[in-house]
Amino acid sequence: MPTELTSNLHLLTPEFVLTALAFLVFTVDLFLPERHKEWLAGLSVVSLIAVMVIALVMRPAGSVELYGGLIVIDSFGLFFKIFFLAIGVGIIALSVEYGRDRLEHRGEFYGLLLFSILGMNLMAMSRELLTAYIALELLSFSLYVMVAYGLREARSNEAGIKYIIIGALSSAIMLYGLSNIYAALGTTFFAGIAEELASPGTVSPVLWVGVALLVVGLGFKLSAVPFHMWAPDAYEGAPLPVTAYLAIGSKAAAFALTLRLFAEAIAPAAARWDEWQLVIAVLAAITMLLGNLVALAQRNLKRLMAYSSIGHVGYALAGIAVLGSDFALAAKSVVFYLVVYAVTNLVVFAGITAYYNRTGQDNIADLAGLADRQPFVAAAIAIGLFSLAGLPIFAGFTAKFYLFAAVADGGFLWLAGVAIFASLISLYYYLQVLRQMYIERPANPGHEVYEHAPAEDHGEAHGHGDHDEPPVAPMPRPSLLLTATMGVGLLVVTWLGVYPAPLLSLIDAASAAIVPQG
Repeated sequence: MPTELTSNLHLLTPEFVLTALAFLVFTVDLFLPERHKEWLAGLSVVSLIAVMVIALVMRPAGSVELYGGLIVIDSFGLFFKIFFLAIGVGIIALSVEYGRDRLEHRGEFYGLLLFSILGMNLMAMSRELLTAYIALELLSFSLYVMVAYGLREARSNEAGIKYIIIGALSSAIMLYGLSNIYAALGTTFFAGIAEELASPGTVSPVLWVGVALLVVGLGFKLSAVPFHMWAPDAYEGAPLPVTAYLAIGSKAAAFALTLRLFAEAIAPAAARWDEWQLVIAVLAAITMLLGNLVALAQRNLKRLMAYSSIGHVGYALAGIAVLGSDFALAAKSVVFYLVVYAVTNLVVFAGITAYYNRTGQDNIADLAGLADRQPFVAAAIAIGLFSLAGLPIFAGFTAKFYLFAAVADGGFLWLAGVAIFASLISLYYYLQVLRQMYIERPANPGHEVYEHAPAEDHGEAHGHGDHDEPPVAPMPRPSLLLTATMGVGLLVVTWLGVYPAPLLSLIDAASAAIVPQG
């Protein structure tokens, strides 16, 4: 007679397959000659696509709980599962050429990426605090190693050390918060927490301490102000594909967990939620303002994107703050914003990676004259930054419109105003990057040497008497894979800006799975 556990165990097939394929990548790497290591990227992409297909084919008709309610298989978890797997494919596309030239032990790199995606999937499906914590640690430990993966670069090693120290501290704070919640309520299940919070009577101070520490721990993982101190150094020191992954994947996973936690554990107790709503709103305002203001002073592209991501965390937190007002609208706008932010950032980082692969430079001033040397790369970065700033007709405008409208509709008009002001600030430093690419010229353009720069062009250009400036040496074209990644990303960014209805329908169905009942 099959038990409930064994009869539903097949629903975890995508996770089991993903785990097996991660070990397969590790194993194949042991026997693969160095000249064929790039095959590991193809194997990893095929693995992720196979897991996508399995997840879609084996999805249940409704929500199904496993292991006594520790995790749940529902449309919300399925949506984020496909989303995380797609992010993994994009990060691998950024990593192929970069890893060939600058990373050792690429098999371990791709295997860790697969394991981190497994942790992200489990975070989106968790309905119990300790289970969510373990999934979060699986993601975090993979990221600790990936940040320090530039073994020959001092910055990468330094970033890895700082990240693991701050990450361990935040994990300890979160775990201590969980212990306080369990001591006060006697449960760590989201449904049990909601039931206890909704019951009449005075809430124990121990519970408030526990919830506060839990918010602090999640704030570290999200890099919300004032828990953001690890992000700029980790972003700057990590290999570029890992920087992109930190900005995109880890943020999306943390918000997926936060949405389910607030939906199933805190939002149902409306009276208790009102006491925390203002706290989250103030945290969001400080995060978006400080992230964008400090970004104005940055000279390094990675640090600029780090503070930019902190500002975008503030926007998403504004949506979290109004979950208690209209949960369906707020959750839908936050999820849509996460998807748009991920796609747009992938385009920007693909352009930055294409430039870095050819030059080894990652300062903003180094981009001078890029539009003349490689116009498509410059256009991809420019469109991505315009989308991040929220300009029409790109996806960032549509996402911010939905999100800020939800915040204003939730009764926080002042917070929507702060978000609009912060977006205007971000436009200034994004335009500084465009200024370098389209207006400024390199400091020594005639001395820049690139792999495929034709020597005869220099002599011809110097013959023009009307121009005293030496010519800008052409930059070799990016790889076909990076070019395709930028091209597809630009199409998606434009499509979501003009016609987001199909994606919004999917998000609406996914969000409905966690909308509090009653």
